[in-house]
Amino acid sequence: MTQLHISTQFDSGAIEVLSLADPGDIQLNIRRDNASEFAQWFHFSLQGGAGVAVTLRFLNAGKCAYPKGWEDYRVVASVDRQHWFRIATRYDGQVMSAEITPSAQSIYFAYFEPYSYERHLDLIGVAADSETVEVQHLGQTLDGRDMTLLRLTDVQSATPMAEKRKIWLIARQHPGETMAEWFVEGFLERLLDADDPVARVLLAQCVFYVVPNMNPDGAVRGNLRTNAAGANLNREWQTPTMEKSPEVFLVRQKMMEVGVDLNLDAHGDEGLPYNFCVGTEGNPGYTPRVEALEDAFKASWLATCPDFQTEQGYGRTSPGEANLTLATNWVGQNFDCLAFTIEMPFKDNAKLPDALTGWSGERSRKLGASVLLPILAVVRQLR
Repeated sequence: MTQLHISTQFDSGAIEVLSLADPGDIQLNIRRDNASEFAQWFHFSLQGGAGVAVTLRFLNAGKCAYPKGWEDYRVVASVDRQHWFRIATRYDGQVMSAEITPSAQSIYFAYFEPYSYERHLDLIGVAADSETVEVQHLGQTLDGRDMTLLRLTDVQSATPMAEKRKIWLIARQHPGETMAEWFVEGFLERLLDADDPVARVLLAQCVFYVVPNMNPDGAVRGNLRTNAAGANLNREWQTPTMEKSPEVFLVRQKMMEVGVDLNLDAHGDEGLPYNFCVGTEGNPGYTPRVEALEDAFKASWLATCPDFQTEQGYGRTSPGEANLTLATNWVGQNFDCLAFTIEMPFKDNAKLPDALTGWSGERSRKLGASVLLPILAVVRQLR
């Protein structure tokens, strides 16, 4: 047997190796975000284990940020980094163990199917090739990466620009929630399909503002929840600063410049094995008009996408008790608009499970494409 080796020297790589002496007892710790106490994301490669029964033991799983996230969870793995599958995993309340006999000398493991920075750049590049897309540079992150906004609309449509609805989609405020950028990829792919009638109508009536990755520094660093400075971006929306949370500062500044009629903020949930969305019912400015829009949006998504549901979620926030540091609440309050946080699972969709992949990048892409229909259902009522 070739000597075992574990590497994290790649985009979003993260793990701490405690012992590699025994392939049947590889001892690991899940690494904290670079400047905060959050620990949940992992991504690493194992080399030299082909044909050998391997057990990965994550010794500090019970001390991670969301220990209940390990219940009924299965680690994802890939040989070619293109096709990811779930492997046998168990959690005893303290230690998480995963077992596999690798078919190749190199195999990758991750908390969820990664979405690399290179793929992020490819996504922007492919979109930029469309005449409906304008790529806008908003500024830079603390590590010097670009904060990129995609603006999409049919400039030839008969609807005057001043009358077009302003639809925002932001994703990966929490960088380890990679399903959020897979969601954006599917959304953009459908929106840019010239043969899709839903996309054509929406581009004629709306201007879309899409931020595929709100937290590129955290993504590359292999963080679960924070940026390079240790800021949880989804708690920065009331008072962002260029020193601590430039990502939010720059996007919020653009929102205030152009306006918002609908905002979708894509996330992943560690614990709940369902797709659901969270509205703004706790906001001081919540009105029957916004509630009717929420109901219409959710009813349309329920009717057209079996992967979406409304029975399981976080429950309703009491009136006036919303946390206005969150993007959805801040945007909904300040623009008097429809705003949702979209949550996808790290585990599987318990209402429509897949034994091989669980919830996956591809299923997140499909969900992203599906959200165009509920947008279409409410677009004329947004203002």
